[in-house]
Amino acid sequence: MNDQKQPSDIAREALRRLATSHLQPTPANYQACYNEIAGVPNTLPFPEGPLRQLSTQLVPRNERQQQSLDLLGSAIGRRSWQCVSEALNAFAQAGVVPPSGEQATQPPSLPAEFAGKLARLVEGVLPALGDDNSRVAEMAGGLLLLLKQPTVELTLVQELLASLAYQVCAAAEEQVEIKGALLKLLHMIIENIGELSVDDSWLKGQIDGLLAAVAPPLTLRHLDEMERRLRDVMERQGRAKSRSVEAQAEMRHMLAEFIERLATMNRSSSEFEGRIEESARQIEKVSSVDDLRPLLDDVINATHAMAEETALSREQLKTLQDKVLITESELMQLHQELDNASALARHDPLTDALNRKGLDEALAREVSCMRRKDLPLSISLLDIDNFKKLNDRLGHDAGDGALIHLADVTRSNLRPSDTLARYGGEEFVVLMPDTTLEQGIEAMTRLQRELTKAIYLSGNEKILITFSAGVAQLKPEESGTDAIRRADQAMYLAKRAGKNRVMGG
Repeated sequence: MNDQKQPSDIAREALRRLATSHLQPTPANYQACYNEIAGVPNTLPFPEGPLRQLSTQLVPRNERQQQSLDLLGSAIGRRSWQCVSEALNAFAQAGVVPPSGEQATQPPSLPAEFAGKLARLVEGVLPALGDDNSRVAEMAGGLLLLLKQPTVELTLVQELLASLAYQVCAAAEEQVEIKGALLKLLHMIIENIGELSVDDSWLKGQIDGLLAAVAPPLTLRHLDEMERRLRDVMERQGRAKSRSVEAQAEMRHMLAEFIERLATMNRSSSEFEGRIEESARQIEKVSSVDDLRPLLDDVINATHAMAEETALSREQLKTLQDKVLITESELMQLHQELDNASALARHDPLTDALNRKGLDEALAREVSCMRRKDLPLSISLLDIDNFKKLNDRLGHDAGDGALIHLADVTRSNLRPSDTLARYGGEEFVVLMPDTTLEQGIEAMTRLQRELTKAIYLSGNEKILITFSAGVAQLKPEESGTDAIRRADQAMYLAKRAGKNRVMGG
């Protein structure tokens, strides 16, 4: 391989190689020598013309061979060697004559209705796979062409469908990886926005909500509910933020008035002091009582004027102070509303329990408190039993109702210091501060009994909701995540032991 040679040098060397190798100077041989010297793959051009000519010379003897020729023409148009090979093989097999004495049997064919449904299935699956994989599109096109024929041979459909299924699986896996990579990228962007907005605590709730929305598993129902929740939060935050900005502007205006009033008082005081000093100098020069009277009157008038202006300024400052206090109180209320609106985005929109982000914050807080006060902390992970069967039998609305029912019963039986969070799907986490492992197991067992008493109604049907739970007490040097993992393992042991049980981890 010599990348430094010019095309003219490569051409001359290719001609010499043809001569020394005693090869015929055909375009194909020359192209092969040229590509080898240039160090590029020797990919032959697709012979569409010769293949078209070949297809016209093939005479179909039966309907199966005619279908194969139609597939061959489609494969040549798509320049697909594999489809060309499959079509030629099908043409050859369709022309095989059975040995003498054996009755030719008609190959099995697909019913027209089933072929139509299969074609619609293929057409419906393709958009979900995207258009990046041309191989899938080629094979699907060939299969659709075959399925739309008046008579569809079952064997040929099986071959094409098997090849397409393999390609579809590969394409679907690639789409899953692409979606995962895009979600990861989106997650990074949202986190970066949160990091850049550290001074806007009201924005944190929206960031947390978005992070929760893009966490797997994704469902359209969950995304729609999160969108509705975030829109409501953003509207409330927008109103509070706008009034907060107005109130801050009013505060700045009142501060300017306050400073101006102080300056006016200072000027008045200086003028009064000057008049008193001048009157004192004039009094020293007075030689008679008659001359003293006008000076005293001037001093008295100046004193009265100063007293009146001081009283007026004091009243104005008092009014200004009252307005400042009122505005400051309103600002505090507005900031509280912003914090409350942000807190909504830390909750699961369906059950109103904390979401994963809210759980992370609560867990960090409880772990820190536990280690600071040297108190036990138990964590339970509970999972509704047979939830999938409930969903499949009664529908997702009934499943959502069961989740809400469990969350309501759990909240009504927890202590104020306990925390409930939805961990994902039908799983919930309960944080129980100042609780040992034995006390945590007892609390979850008591909750199971209370849940048994509170029958869940789906329409007119009474449904008994149960759960399996695992409980773990946080170890001194253990992270909260590790404790949840131990509780999760204990929960699976409870499932395998027969469900509706509580086990310690």
